[in-house]
Amino acid sequence: SSCFFSSRSSAKLIAPLGCLVSRQKHTLPDLPYDYGALEPHINAEIMQLHHSKHHATYVNNLNVAEEKYKEALAKEKNIHSDVTAQVSLQPALKFNGGGHINHTIFWTNLSPNGGGEPKGELMEAIKRDFGSFANFKEKLTAVSVGVQGSGWGWLGYNKEQGRLQIAACANQDPLQGTTGLIPLLGIDVWEHAYYLQYKNVRPDYLKAIWNVINWENVSSRYATCKK
Repeated sequence: SSCFFSSRSSAKLIAPLGCLVSRQKHTLPDLPYDYGALEPHINAEIMQLHHSKHHATYVNNLNVAEEKYKEALAKEKNIHSDVTAQVSLQPALKFNGGGHINHTIFWTNLSPNGGGEPKGELMEAIKRDFGSFANFKEKLTAVSVGVQGSGWGWLGYNKEQGRLQIAACANQDPLQGTTGLIPLLGIDVWEHAYYLQYKNVRPDYLKAIWNVINWENVSSRYATCKK
């Protein structure tokens, strides 16, 4: 079985002791563009704070939680394993691990050369499962606007059914770990993703973000998960 996900992957948050002992700490991935590259749709100040502060905090807290979890697992060598400590650390692993997974996907889902509509197999799948691109865009926007408090709107792939699905996740719950859907496109609707520019008007932010969606990345993810 595989180890904890790396900074650029979205594997499950469960790993055997051997992986925990040998694995390296998670690191903040570099953005594939400058902080100001998505302007005017998402300004540089938001991107800098979002990436270098918020995402970095999830990475740091995940490393701390994993270190404590490793210590708890190590006690399994004794007759009295520290299961209580393992259970108590699950919320921190889920929140910070989810935050790291979600944002690592999010940065690649955006591009200064984005926008427009997808092409090829992804576009055909969107038409098949949602009727049209316009219907898909409207549904994902509505689901994202409707997230209560903080969370994410997602386009995911249901591997068992072979179709695309839209879903919302609360807080930093990772899509695959909580719904089983493989993440293709995530839209962060935490206020830190837009408040400095759009204040409390989430619909304006969601209208703007479609101009920087990296459909090549989303299409690549779709092609990979269909294999």
